[in-house]
Amino acid sequence: MHLLDLPRMTIYQALKKYWNFDSFRSLQEEIIQSVLEGKDTLALLPTGGGKSICFQVPAMVKPGISIVVSPLIALMKDQVENLKERGIEAVSIVSGMGKREVDILLDNCVYGQIKFLYLSPERLMSDLVRERIKYMKVNLFAIDEAHCISQWGYDFRPPYLQLNALRELHPEVPILALTATATENVIVDIQEKLGFKKINVFRKSFERKNLSYVVANEENKYRKLFAVAKKVQGTGIVYVRNRRGTQEVARMLAREGISSDFYHAGLSTPERSEKQEAWKKGVTRIIVATNAFGMGIDKAEVRFVVHLDLPESLEAYYQEAGRAGRDEKKAFAVLLYNESDKLALNKKFDLSFPPIEVIKQIYHSLGNYFQLAYGAGEGLTLEFDIGNFCSRFKLDAITTLNALKYLEHAGYLALSESVYLPSRVKVNVGAEDLYRFQIEYAQYDSFIKILLRSYGGLFEQYSQIREYDLARRTGIRSQEVIKTLEKLEELELLSYLKQTDKPQIQYLKSRVDSANLFIDREYIARRKAIMKKQVEAVINYAQAYSCRSKMLLEYFDEPHADECGVCDVCIEEKRKSESGSLTGRITFEILELLADKHFSLDDLIGAIQSGTEKDRIEAFRNLLDAGKIKTDGTKYYL
Repeated sequence: MHLLDLPRMTIYQALKKYWNFDSFRSLQEEIIQSVLEGKDTLALLPTGGGKSICFQVPAMVKPGISIVVSPLIALMKDQVENLKERGIEAVSIVSGMGKREVDILLDNCVYGQIKFLYLSPERLMSDLVRERIKYMKVNLFAIDEAHCISQWGYDFRPPYLQLNALRELHPEVPILALTATATENVIVDIQEKLGFKKINVFRKSFERKNLSYVVANEENKYRKLFAVAKKVQGTGIVYVRNRRGTQEVARMLAREGISSDFYHAGLSTPERSEKQEAWKKGVTRIIVATNAFGMGIDKAEVRFVVHLDLPESLEAYYQEAGRAGRDEKKAFAVLLYNESDKLALNKKFDLSFPPIEVIKQIYHSLGNYFQLAYGAGEGLTLEFDIGNFCSRFKLDAITTLNALKYLEHAGYLALSESVYLPSRVKVNVGAEDLYRFQIEYAQYDSFIKILLRSYGGLFEQYSQIREYDLARRTGIRSQEVIKTLEKLEELELLSYLKQTDKPQIQYLKSRVDSANLFIDREYIARRKAIMKKQVEAVINYAQAYSCRSKMLLEYFDEPHADECGVCDVCIEEKRKSESGSLTGRITFEILELLADKHFSLDDLIGAIQSGTEKDRIEAFRNLLDAGKIKTDGTKYYL
């Protein structure tokens, strides 16, 4: 029986069958029911709140395919693999894939048994993708990280503005937008941009009762970090500003005898996977990382997250800090900062808004970098090494990245994140033609037989291969394997796509000269005003002396939250309060004792019931200094 024609199951049966859960978490069931009733739905669930279940379960109980849009390619790939492990057919289409490969995957989505198609927003710009979505039996559009569609959001991404095309392709299909962080402005903007038919928001409080927020103004941040790592048992994450810092801090922790490793986007994919797995399994206790680490990391028992630098926004901080304590046991979110951090944050803010002339210069340099003629390049996708580009043209990396964002918003190009795509192969001829080729070209016969035995489905679709494995099985060097595959491609027997691990730039329009390059000044001014407020909110959070949790909740439009009782400010207030009441109790006892008789100091301190000896002596001295107790040299009395 065709998977898409299976008898309908209930959401509870799907939850148990595929995820082995007996019950839903808070709000999950209500969100799923809303989607099943065909309503456009916005779900706000904190980090670790189980967002993926909210679209995966309804998709499994409805006939057809669910289309999931996410800007995080690594997260998409993780979810596809997880679904496949559960026996659910899922595919992802990302930048870097060839047109023919995409064509085959889309065919499988139209005619095959695929239940989930994951897309990056850049892919929705393609006419090929949009045209084929028209013919799919779509049951749901799920938009992950939905705050990216809003210019009020902390992580606005222009390609998300293309998502209204989904509504045009299938007007009756419900949209489920999901995010972990959104202010009221963003909540309204998401629904407007996605064309919600009615306002429909499910919001779980952003309060994390088990998470103790701590902020410390420290000149020697490393000493404080070591203290946290030694005092708090269990796994931790340390976030730092740049790649170089990840290695330095990991080395410092190791010198203190603390198991640690570093992680950043510049590492090769195998290295990243290895480090990530070692940390998830507890082989490495602390991972020191840039903000490239954490998305899609399913590790519930993280006991602390330390930020060694000020984050760019409270939204980003809430998401990253929220990776601690997802098992709902006690955990700590620690922010360490000093005056130099404020200067660095303000400098980064300034670099985020390059002048129009600089944006035009970077666009011009980009065309020269790729050797594109004016009027050429439309639809071209190219690997982009930003480090090499900035070095060659003597550009600042932060300025360059932001200039590319404004060029993206203006519709000239699209920049995708770094993505690892393994090598793929597809046989282009039928089985009979291949057999005749093997007879005619006997030198390739053994290689082709091993290739077909090693990897399935080569006649139907692109299959992942590993040149190293083929080298081992064929007994030739990896370089010879690559040459053989390239020769077979040259003979039009197969298609061979080599692995890639680079970001991609796609030219959405042909290259234009500076006079015809239009950049929206008003848009940049609006983004600058929004980001300025975000930076000010971060600095205010770090410097203010009030309940940390309450401040965060007020930022996320929960104005009536109670004080948490577990952050550094609440604990200090509680200590002072208890200290004051303790002093009062000891004072009362001293006065009661001395009202009836005279005491030596040792006897008096020994007769007091409350507090420690230190507390008692301090209260006694206060009374003596105030003249409320008198002495004859050996005894004390009122």
